[in-house]
Amino acid sequence: MDALVELGVITDADLLSPESVTWADLSRVHTSEWVEALTQPETLASVFAVDAWDIPSDALLDSLRRICGGTLLAARRALGEPGPVLNLSGGFHHAAPGSGGGFCAVNDIAVAVAALRESGFAGSIAVLDVDAHPPDGLASCLGTTAWIGSISGTMWDAPGHVDEVHVPACVGDGVYLAALDQLLQRMPRATITFVVAGGDVRAGDPLGGLGLTEAGVRQRDQVVLDALAGAPSVWLPGGGYRSDAWRVLAGTALVLAGHRRLELRADFDPMRARFRRVGRRLSDAFGGIELDAEDVDGLLGPRRDETPRFLDRYTRAAVELALERYGLAEPVRRLGYRDLRVEIDRAELGDRFRLYGTAAGVEHLLAESVLARGGVGETPVLFVHWLTLRHPLGAFRSAGGPFPGQEVPGLGLAREAGELHRRIAERLGLAGVAMRPAWLHVAYAVRHRMRFVDPQEQHRFEAVLAQNTGIPLSKLSALAHAGEALLDGKPWQWPAALMVEWLTLPPTA
Repeated sequence: MDALVELGVITDADLLSPESVTWADLSRVHTSEWVEALTQPETLASVFAVDAWDIPSDALLDSLRRICGGTLLAARRALGEPGPVLNLSGGFHHAAPGSGGGFCAVNDIAVAVAALRESGFAGSIAVLDVDAHPPDGLASCLGTTAWIGSISGTMWDAPGHVDEVHVPACVGDGVYLAALDQLLQRMPRATITFVVAGGDVRAGDPLGGLGLTEAGVRQRDQVVLDALAGAPSVWLPGGGYRSDAWRVLAGTALVLAGHRRLELRADFDPMRARFRRVGRRLSDAFGGIELDAEDVDGLLGPRRDETPRFLDRYTRAAVELALERYGLAEPVRRLGYRDLRVEIDRAELGDRFRLYGTAAGVEHLLAESVLARGGVGETPVLFVHWLTLRHPLGAFRSAGGPFPGQEVPGLGLAREAGELHRRIAERLGLAGVAMRPAWLHVAYAVRHRMRFVDPQEQHRFEAVLAQNTGIPLSKLSALAHAGEALLDGKPWQWPAALMVEWLTLPPTA
């Protein structure tokens, strides 16, 4: 992108910014087991052939979902304004429904196709894969619902329904382009065509081995573009493993923009060019400032190993997926909140989860929970130290008004939140869920599944409820907190004592 801006080929008006696809979009293509596995650094590490400690899993998944969104946005744009649209990343053709590989964790083309179909698109689809490797995962995802043609230098085969052409190693421009011409003659005219324009076909690529020159790759792209003759098409970079593989993608963009003959200097560094442009716009106010290591850390954000896992198990992406899978995210959207965002950090009493959502351009805190492993006696349980569910756009509907300590109405998802806490405790191998409700009305809300550990506190709680039936719950809760509720005719103060729901048989005394 920086190279194209520097060359004056594109402007800001030519750039589209995609939204991330949803977990539901991914799940139309990938199995539920694989989608859940992707939230773990170990899975991503195996796909990208690195150590798990070196994977910033949440940031990587954010990027992958946005890349899928880019392929989908490109498809919609191409269908709306027929012609080629380029996604600056994508073409993850090795990702299958239940597995990944070859640096492909999700299949952006299949995800985009499924989303188009979901929205009512009924046209024909073709995929032309001119990456150095065959589209094995893509063929598994799409089956025979699309024509898939491929030309590669790898002798392992894609499924039989792929029109696969093998060419020898170091084949060079002439033989490759002749084979491509034969494949293009068999390519059907489709409503939309996805082109995996892999940069790994270029000579010197450590994983490609086909030996094309940079000019030969541009000719490849021009031949494909001419064959499509203005029909809607989405172009994706696919593989490319030289340190200057960006040059191949820039060349593809130049072909699509009608500037095939425009040359990139051999020594051109797009990042250096971008920094020069930015530097020219900065004032002299930054002159003379020296940065130490702490300053740099502050500018670059937290180190990878400082990003916590919720309860030492769940990444942020795993929490987002859980909210979708357990049905908590969709009711929040129906209340008018979009762009749901999860934050995880450490609090004084445990691990803190926050859910934010945006309405009318304003981001609101919708839920906050602080959880920790703890014990009731020697029995391990999940402690809920804090939970708030907030609906800032809502209106109080209770005749008694807001409950004590309540700033805004609730989301109406208390039961769902309790069920999610139970599932977390089960996953962690804990015997129950415990809490010390700060208010009487909180204990009232969970009274059917949680009981006070102290039998006397349970008896007093039930007696207070039975003896004050004429008082609204919100008022009774406030009276109890102030020590003014009546029990057997005497003032009684809310004890905030320990309550627990046992998931296994409770321990005996």
